[in-house]
Amino acid sequence: MHCLFVLKNNMGISQRREREKLEMRQLIVDAAVKMYLQEGYDKLTLRGIAQRIEYAPGTIYLYYKDKDELFHAMHEWAFERLFEKFSELSPIQDPLERLNQLGYAYIQFAFDNPELYDLMFILNEPMCAMKEQHGWECGFKVYNFLRATVEECVQKKLLKGDNAEFIAFSMWSLVHGMVSLRLRNRLDLFDKLGVSEGFDKELLIKSSVEMMLKLLRA
Repeated sequence: MHCLFVLKNNMGISQRREREKLEMRQLIVDAAVKMYLQEGYDKLTLRGIAQRIEYAPGTIYLYYKDKDELFHAMHEWAFERLFEKFSELSPIQDPLERLNQLGYAYIQFAFDNPELYDLMFILNEPMCAMKEQHGWECGFKVYNFLRATVEECVQKKLLKGDNAEFIAFSMWSLVHGMVSLRLRNRLDLFDKLGVSEGFDKELLIKSSVEMMLKLLRA
């Protein structure tokens, strides 16, 4: 009986320590994300994060060996936020409508969170630590949601073509390209070209997604 008690007690201590470790890692990531959004990548330092959470700088290194590894954790956090947006669309029964809404959700997320989008898809730093992590699971988790929806459309013959992987990748690449042009202010060139007064760049992107889906529909 005594041995069983000791075993359970040790398990309880181990579980508590693991929980505390996860909570500390999340505390660091939350502080890092806030600092990144407020001050940008160049001013983000491990020492600055330590000051924000009121711990010694050395504490950060117990959980993240360097800035790149921490950035990888931050970009995982950002992908979880996007995945939450995608998951909200799961109840939509019509896969074609779900696919349409996924496009809108992706675009809106990028417009609402341009700094996070940079962190997820533009900056190289989060990927520097990828080999030591678990690959790009966070990114593929989001991408696989898109691919599964496309696969359902293909199976129901709602889209032209039979290669869900190709269609999903093409759609993501197209939308990512348009969003990146918008976030990097490249679409401002339309104003200088005098395309139209009061040119709505966000409407252009959303309308382009609608046109793409119309072209893909069987």
